[in-house]
Amino acid sequence: MKLHARYQIETHKGSNSFQTKEETLQWNPQQTAVIICDMWDVHWCKGATCRVGEMIPTMNAVLEEARKQGALIIHAPSDTMQYYEGTPERKRAQEAPPAAPLARPTENEKRWTRPAEPALPIDDSDGGCTEDPPCPMSSPWKREHPGLTIASTDAVTDSGEEVFNLCRARGITNLIIMGVHTNMCVLGRTFSIRAMVGRGMNMVLMRDLTDTMYNPRKQPFVSHFRGTDLVIQHIETYWCPTIISTDFLGKPAFRFQGDTGK
Repeated sequence: MKLHARYQIETHKGSNSFQTKEETLQWNPQQTAVIICDMWDVHWCKGATCRVGEMIPTMNAVLEEARKQGALIIHAPSDTMQYYEGTPERKRAQEAPPAAPLARPTENEKRWTRPAEPALPIDDSDGGCTEDPPCPMSSPWKREHPGLTIASTDAVTDSGEEVFNLCRARGITNLIIMGVHTNMCVLGRTFSIRAMVGRGMNMVLMRDLTDTMYNPRKQPFVSHFRGTDLVIQHIETYWCPTIISTDFLGKPAFRFQGDTGK
């Protein structure tokens, strides 16, 4: 896999001033897994549900290409494991043997040593619903979005421990994460960026196949899509590089229909 990774680096140590850098990563597909984070069938925010639906065709195309190259696909729709109980894909994750911690420095540790993470650049204290009036909060999801293909070689889990066990059993040290939402689940789940970088895994976010729970009526008062850009830049600065689907599909990056420009 030839991945064009983008990240932010301090111009001088302790300066709190950053510049954008790019680096080409050459990852062995057999040592790589793709995690699909919380692409649920329905979200409590109607806007979020619609944006998830928009991403499905491009995401399926990326996953198909990743499978062809030999990468493991891990579907991680949190809080819905009862729906998948007893399936071969669910058992594949459950039956992976307990794994010992990684014993060597990885690319993330060697190349992208980060300053301490500050607060996120957006105010998501209201839940981040884009609708006006906001949708009532609940947990309506029952499964992953039915439009996403779960192949017989894939795995299903919402456990960071199971993800790590699967990866260690297969010699996987590289993770590509996509899905929703950057400021919440993509950063915070046990199988997501903070936790997996903390376990020593190499990680990149596919930045065009993600979204953010951000209400543009809150700080910093930018459009929803520019709010997502700010969180992506935060991730590039404090956690891991990002890539786009072009690396898999050779097509322009995915863009939401409502994202009309800067």
